[in-house]
Amino acid sequence: MNRSFAPSVVALLLAAGPALLLAGCSGEAQPKRAAEVPRTVSVAQVASEALAATTTASGLLVAREEAAVGVEQAGVRVLRVFVEEGAQVKAGQALAVLDDALLRQRVAQARAQAEKAKAEADRVEGLDSTGVISDEDIGSRRSQARIATAQLRELETQIGQMTVRAPVSGMVVERTVRPGSLSSGEPMFRVVRDNEVELDAEVPEIAILGVRPGQAVKVTLADGTDVDGTVRLISPRIDPQTKLGRVRVAMPTASMLRVGGFARATFASGAAPVAVVPEKAVHFEASGPSVIVIGADNRAHRMPVKTGQRSRGRVELVQGPPIGTQVALAGGAFLIDGDLVKPGLGQPAASGAK
Repeated sequence: MNRSFAPSVVALLLAAGPALLLAGCSGEAQPKRAAEVPRTVSVAQVASEALAATTTASGLLVAREEAAVGVEQAGVRVLRVFVEEGAQVKAGQALAVLDDALLRQRVAQARAQAEKAKAEADRVEGLDSTGVISDEDIGSRRSQARIATAQLRELETQIGQMTVRAPVSGMVVERTVRPGSLSSGEPMFRVVRDNEVELDAEVPEIAILGVRPGQAVKVTLADGTDVDGTVRLISPRIDPQTKLGRVRVAMPTASMLRVGGFARATFASGAAPVAVVPEKAVHFEASGPSVIVIGADNRAHRMPVKTGQRSRGRVELVQGPPIGTQVALAGGAFLIDGDLVKPGLGQPAASGAK
């Protein structure tokens, strides 16, 4: 009987083996879950800083006001020219003299006619409505006297114009006549009033909105010389083709400023403090720029931002976390929402304006 029972017991033990093994294991302690290890990252704070935005534009040196000097009469020969280009002249100074010989002959004839007409008008003085001479004849003689006098004065004015004079004081920057040439009615000289030369800069439309009258400007000439300037005038018009606006920059009078020369202007504008972060804190992706914010629980959270101007390694946050918020720098691009981090020690916050 024992022999017949043994195989049955063995079979039962084999069938129950897996269950007994599971039961034995259930009584043992389960392995513990590994603790979350924080990742060390460098951080900085969103700071308040006044970014010094700069705009660079180029243009030509022009006269603030240029006087075109010439005569109205065409075909008059130039006798003498007294100045060269670059000469400094005073208002009223003679620049050239034209030949007035023929004009003086006409003046003499006109004077004789005016005297004769005046004498004819004097003879009928007091004879109005007397019947000695018709009122129509009296009116005609007086009218002829006035016309003759006016013609004489016009010719005398032209005689005065035979000496070409500077209307303003300043530098002669162009001379188009020489002795023996004929006047054409075009300007003979161009004079820069009071030697005032300024820069006519072409500024992009998006940047001209930040330019203000009286704003300080650094003007760099073609030879590298820097000149301090001031915004004098901002054109109200934007070129529809180039999208550039014109800004006039006044500068101190200097001999090195030459009309027509090239120069470059740097407009430095002071601005109100704005929220800024280091450039390394901003990540650019297909969905747009973002920063990794480190919360009070040391958890990382990605936040989309809208950036503005840049200066000295700083980026303006037009929209984003408030000032004082910690943001990740190095390694932040590899963090995902909810990651536990350990802010790196010794990382400076964004510095304020100095």
